[in-house]
Amino acid sequence: MTEKTIDYAAIEAERARIRSTYLKPAGQRPPTSARGVHHVALLSSNVERTVRFYQELLEFPLTDIFENRDYKGSNHFFFDIGNGNLLAFFDFPDLDLGPYAEVLGGLHHIAISVEPQKWERLKRKLDDAGVPYQLESGTSLYFRDPDGARLELIADPLGEMYGKKVG
Repeated sequence: MTEKTIDYAAIEAERARIRSTYLKPAGQRPPTSARGVHHVALLSSNVERTVRFYQELLEFPLTDIFENRDYKGSNHFFFDIGNGNLLAFFDFPDLDLGPYAEVLGGLHHIAISVEPQKWERLKRKLDDAGVPYQLESGTSLYFRDPDGARLELIADPLGEMYGKKVG
């Protein structure tokens, strides 16, 4: 097997080209056509376990649960993740979907901003519950939900990442 050599200088040059071509200063950007994230939908293999994890451990209130319009007997349920944004789930009874798999081109993780004091409290709750996590840069916790989806709790404000404006 031939080992690939990554040309980091070429990658940085391409990043700089894209930045200079497309990135406008904050005051010169056109307004977005979007209002925000309505919801991000994930799969749940056990509705009650998912509700306990997100509502009781992470403190994201369950806002509704009803039958999925696309699959009879399936639940569609939602959690409040702040600012009118929702995290949604489907379960698909009797379908063998297999375990969550992180694949290239698929969902990598969902980053959810929380206030620093709440971040500290949730970190302690993850510790108490025995949920393993990876701490990065002192403000990000990466961990998996009961079905394997990767989550990030980030103490940085919305629109910032590690002290840099990104929004």
